[in-house]
Amino acid sequence: MPLNRREFTKQSAVAGAGLALTGVVGALATAPEALASDEPQAYGGGRGHHHGHGHGLGYGPLLADPEGMLALPAGFSYRVVTHSGVTRLESGEFTPSNHDGTAAFAGPRGTTYLVNNHELKGPRSQWDHPVPLTEGLVYDPAAAGGCTVVEVHRDGTVAEWVGIAGTSTNCAGGRTDWGTWLTGEENADRAGVNGMTKDHGYVFEVDPRDHRANRDPKPVKAFGRYEHEAVVIDPERGHAYLTEDASGPNGLLFRWVPPKGFRHGRGRLRTLADDAGVLQAFKCVDSGGRFVDDLSRATRIGTVYGVDWVDVPDRDARTTPVRKQFAAGQVTRARKLEGMWWADGGAYVVSSYARAESPGAAHDGQVWFYEPKRRTLTLKVLLGVNANPDEDGAYDGPDNITVSPYGGLVIAEDGEGVQHLFGATDSGRTYPIARNDLNDSEFTGVVFSPDGDTLFANIQDPGIMVAITGPWRRQPRR
Repeated sequence: MPLNRREFTKQSAVAGAGLALTGVVGALATAPEALASDEPQAYGGGRGHHHGHGHGLGYGPLLADPEGMLALPAGFSYRVVTHSGVTRLESGEFTPSNHDGTAAFAGPRGTTYLVNNHELKGPRSQWDHPVPLTEGLVYDPAAAGGCTVVEVHRDGTVAEWVGIAGTSTNCAGGRTDWGTWLTGEENADRAGVNGMTKDHGYVFEVDPRDHRANRDPKPVKAFGRYEHEAVVIDPERGHAYLTEDASGPNGLLFRWVPPKGFRHGRGRLRTLADDAGVLQAFKCVDSGGRFVDDLSRATRIGTVYGVDWVDVPDRDARTTPVRKQFAAGQVTRARKLEGMWWADGGAYVVSSYARAESPGAAHDGQVWFYEPKRRTLTLKVLLGVNANPDEDGAYDGPDNITVSPYGGLVIAEDGEGVQHLFGATDSGRTYPIARNDLNDSEFTGVVFSPDGDTLFANIQDPGIMVAITGPWRRQPRR
């Protein structure tokens, strides 16, 4: 049922009055100068002992790493969990490269399981360390990507094995409430293209604990075939929300509505027919009822759009890519729809930088919050254009995100120049958590351990997973 103008105007008035300070994140600052830590960045010296910075914003300045990998605040440390071409799988092959989206799951006796995407596109011959073709776990033997499962024990020992192989360009994904990982292919090559033997552009489910559940990989075709990024599941309604990172035209935010009587759980997605449920794309209107063609048009924190959902004509894109099946005015688009995280009864959704789309109000990234109950999309984060990306102090190109157990968001930067992990508090202040001192590769796969003690993250190229520990504490709301 479409959201009528009267209903939306009433909802947006109520929402607009309270959204600035509600939820995990609240309204976040926009100006580049507001996006730096209150404390100056440090470029010399090593990671010393914790200096006791009090209980203000963040954890203090970043200190350059003597090992040349990860700058952290004083008192924090990291260790390498996996390193492509260095660490090895249980089967003997090197850890695959190009680490991306990651989820963490609690195991027995303090063990943490992590499912780690490997964003490898095209034929296997193009990569030094593709995901090994483990018998029974292969979708398309021509494709290089997939996921590995990393088992981290309390004593620091690590084991790693293949969760799924033969998929393409596994970028983001999403954790389910029933303890599995949904990995998306950010590539929609058909069989016969780039040497592929099967169609790509699907979501697959990976179980970190049950090896047998991953055998004979089956795509969840009901979720559609396109350039997938992240996916989250609404635990109350059962809807899946999925982002698409594509251009020419820009990608879409999708909603999958399950068929009547369907209940999520382990192994249930495998039972779905290819056309099960309804796949829909979003369409936004502003408080005046005017259609919004692209999310980049929003220029103010707290902007609230009403959301309608439009059925996708051909979810498997047999002749036309899904995003091209809609005429102008039918759906809303967005530049680089990337990471998502479910919290506070809704989905936090990243739309990365938009300069060409919105030159009058160019920005270097947004985070939105979709609230299903109200059917509203609210702008929570707007990063101003980073004029000097090679200089430390401002952030651009948000990608993977997670909601922090210490309040606010932790965001992985995939922008220009210097790359960071940074936090954003409820009140809109931001602070650095880590800086990539190794190279200019993006951070990916940011996620806390189930107990909140460890922040895992990846340097995508060459593919390094790190575990960051230190004096975490709840950040001030104001």
